[in-house]
Amino acid sequence: MNGMPRQWAALGRVLLFLVCCAIVLAATAPFASTLPAAIQGIVIGTVASIGAFALTLLFLRWDGLRLNDIGAAFNGRSPLRLAIGFGLGLLIVALHASIVAVVGHVRWVRVPSVGVSTVAITLVAYLCLSCREELSFHGYPLRRLQSHFGVWVAQVIVAFVFAAEHVAGGSAWGQALVGAGVGSLLFGMASIATRGLAVPIGLHAAWNLGDWMRGSKATNGPWRQVIENGFAGRASTAATIGYVVVMSAATLAFWWWYRVSTTSQTSGSSPS
Repeated sequence: MNGMPRQWAALGRVLLFLVCCAIVLAATAPFASTLPAAIQGIVIGTVASIGAFALTLLFLRWDGLRLNDIGAAFNGRSPLRLAIGFGLGLLIVALHASIVAVVGHVRWVRVPSVGVSTVAITLVAYLCLSCREELSFHGYPLRRLQSHFGVWVAQVIVAFVFAAEHVAGGSAWGQALVGAGVGSLLFGMASIATRGLAVPIGLHAAWNLGDWMRGSKATNGPWRQVIENGFAGRASTAATIGYVVVMSAATLAFWWWYRVSTTSQTSGSSPS
């Protein structure tokens, strides 16, 4: 009987945390919209990340926990973990692009007007925005839900809320659930498996940057997609199914890593 009230109290705090993060984001966006378009993402990501981190500290104090308990502490290995996550993210983008190219009859051509400086600014923006999203969703919320409801219930709750935020930003529900929702499962499992946020931040930023670079975002990247005549529908289907396949495979890989590491720790702590 005592377990259920604690579970619902934890869920209530997580939902309150998510609402507060959404308010911070909503308050930041109008201010950033008055700035040059090139730096809007950097400003939104930076200010909202600071807000999400401050809220994390506040809610951890409320729960009597530390940053280490949710994987949000920075240490000497964090830059390397970020780089590893970024590399894995680029690999996932490359795998997805290969599927789309072969199955969907797609190729990419260079856009000369997009130079190195634009790529660098966009990279920083996606790093800042990814930091904000991982702090807001896969730090305190995910890890607190995991401790009370288990890995997959926590994952589904956070993925649904993450998709709902994208719906609030203008996406259709189907697009948000398949896109943001499936992506959230990967980033969340990376957070749980590595017990930190550096790897999922790198993964998230690399996916968004790679997607932008091949012309799949609203703004122009260094390359644009060219589909052979008569294959538009096939290319769209290949992109969607390919995305679900590569993201799901990566999620299962992190889940396997988590199970192996958890089993090893349990065996190591057992009395001989």
